[in-house]
Amino acid sequence: MLRVYATGKSRWGPITLRRVLPLVIAALFAAGILAGYNVAFAQDITSKADKLDQGANIIWMFAAFLVFFMQAGFAFLGAGLIRSKNTTNYLTKSFMDFAIASLSFWAFGFALMWGTSAAGIAGTTNFFLTDSANGQTYVDFVFQMVFAATAATIVAGAMAERTKTQAYLAYSFMVGAIIYPLYGHWVWGGGWLGSLESINLPAAADYAGSGVVHAVGGFIALAGAAVVGPRIGKYNADGSANVILGHSVPYVVVGTFILFFGWFGFNINTGDSIGLNAINTLLSGATGAVVALYIQLMRKGTTDILMACNGALAGLVGITAGAAFVEPWSAVVIGLIAAPVMMGSVILIEKVFKIDDPVSAISVHGSTGLWGLLAVGIFANGNNGVSGLVVGNTLQILSQLISMGVVLAWALGTGFALFLLLKFTMGIRVTREEELAGLDISEHGIEAYGGESVPGSGD
Repeated sequence: MLRVYATGKSRWGPITLRRVLPLVIAALFAAGILAGYNVAFAQDITSKADKLDQGANIIWMFAAFLVFFMQAGFAFLGAGLIRSKNTTNYLTKSFMDFAIASLSFWAFGFALMWGTSAAGIAGTTNFFLTDSANGQTYVDFVFQMVFAATAATIVAGAMAERTKTQAYLAYSFMVGAIIYPLYGHWVWGGGWLGSLESINLPAAADYAGSGVVHAVGGFIALAGAAVVGPRIGKYNADGSANVILGHSVPYVVVGTFILFFGWFGFNINTGDSIGLNAINTLLSGATGAVVALYIQLMRKGTTDILMACNGALAGLVGITAGAAFVEPWSAVVIGLIAAPVMMGSVILIEKVFKIDDPVSAISVHGSTGLWGLLAVGIFANGNNGVSGLVVGNTLQILSQLISMGVVLAWALGTGFALFLLLKFTMGIRVTREEELAGLDISEHGIEAYGGESVPGSGD
């Protein structure tokens, strides 16, 4: 049992933490595999098993558990990129936004996104999973829910180290309930972006969510970071930016490995396309890492593992929209371009817009998400029915440009509206004293790396 004493310190020190974390990660992964096996083979509990495609459902459920495990990757990555005095706070937000967004997506989001469409704008059925609830619906819900939670957690890093926990959790509820599901409905759920035939254009294509998940989360993050303002000490009086270093490079690398691993579930497919999706995911992520590393080497003269990690994530975000639609050589090109898109965006956000994003979430997910949507219009070669410029189709890129404009306007518009509402009601920023002391103590009363216990206080 972990006991917290009046001093706010824990008896678990860094050495114990390093020993326990690998075991915890291994146990979580094993539990995910076992749970996936049990759920996939126990569908007859909730519906007639002979009416379900059990083989496909095994794949979808296992993919869902991989995407769920990505939450651990986001937690490690973000915690490593911020200062140690805010680690408990970041982990709390990263953990709780998943839980809260899951509940709001169950209550409202799944229905708005996947219910019977009303004029292509929103779903109107299956709130609280009360309509046509059966084994297949449950499989579909779990798979879609983990994507909704991913969109919510992207924002945590951009607003880290100065945002009130309660305000952040209120935001998480709204993203899972309304903001993410509505744009998702327009693209995936039978909405108008998936039905552009009325203007003689093909449907906007976004296989696994460069726009639906990553651009939505990334540009809501931009709105949130802009409204909450920069951290104390980030900018000087002349507007120049200071570097505020994170506290754990190992956390960042471990988090990136987990995210890369989970991305194979994010971009999953079945049938003949399962291998194509996997290799495209691998190649684009690997290319992004290599290109970012060498760009930084040319710029700074050092091999920067932190930039390589963000480069890998940029490549992964970039290929997410087109994983099932492009050839492997195109995945390499998409990753190659994603890295400098991300790096240029980091400079633009920090130096020009003066927005403080401690983990570069806006650039990794938002800017590169837009590139992923555009890349489909360029590189789709007819796989799974989507064709782009490489095979002479000039119409798909127009649909992709429309989708890019819509997601940018939707995420920024709803993001600013939500965070301004929270700012002028419950407030979103902690006090100056709380920020300087660190949010672990002021918001939670628990230090992440407490060292000493009270003498004679038992176990």
